[in-house]
Amino acid sequence: MIVEEHLRKRRDQGRPLLVPYLTGGIREDWADYLTGYAQAGADAIEIGLPFSDPILDGPVVQEASDRALRRGVTIPGLLAEIAALDTGVPLIAMTYYNLVLQDPGFCRDLAAAGIHGLIVPDLPVDESSALSAAAEAAGVDLTLLAAPTTPAGRLAEIARRSRGFVYAVAVMGTTGSRFDASGGRVAARIRELTDRPVLSAFGIATPEQAVLAAGYADGVVIGAALMRRILDGGTPEQLGDVLASVRRALDDSVVTREQGSGVPAHRP
Repeated sequence: MIVEEHLRKRRDQGRPLLVPYLTGGIREDWADYLTGYAQAGADAIEIGLPFSDPILDGPVVQEASDRALRRGVTIPGLLAEIAALDTGVPLIAMTYYNLVLQDPGFCRDLAAAGIHGLIVPDLPVDESSALSAAAEAAGVDLTLLAAPTTPAGRLAEIARRSRGFVYAVAVMGTTGSRFDASGGRVAARIRELTDRPVLSAFGIATPEQAVLAAGYADGVVIGAALMRRILDGGTPEQLGDVLASVRRALDDSVVTREQGSGVPAHRP
């Protein structure tokens, strides 16, 4: 449980968690963005494995995936590149179940490349037992998703069976949708059910939105806003600066809350 242990430790130190997303292989120098993210204060990094028919991703991440596929990117090739890296933070793969089903050793391949987290958004909790077992055997944390409309009983099941963290989808839409503060409440509901880290995601594009979303959760995932900048030509250094501004805002928000209340802003 490398991902969960790492995130728990940082959260328990009072640090709002920050997990940026990057589409693997989007550019020839794509691995430099991983390094930039880590240096900018990422607590873990989510790597999207390019897929031709995503159902959760909005136009920006779809475009990024298409660009990677047009470059001839393959999963084995990406894993070989990742295996040669040392970012210093846990890496989490995000992909779709069709790709997982094609490779009986998928989780073992991830672990061998140094990836110890997995998100499969089109895998419902009811059908996750086999992959959960394979992931656990390989030392990979399988993270499950919960939406604002998830019923209470199902939410409790997701909170119980998720590993690494629980992925709280803040809006009913695809990645890149506009963040709605009311959607943060699903993260708050999950936090009442588990001590596992809870991250809010979807539509978080600015430092201000990250602070707002983290107020409901233990931290945030940021994806489409970063990918838009990369698609528009943003360099690893520029993306590092963008992420560093989010890191500063999250850290400053803890100081502000502690000064205002006299108690830590995040769960001890």
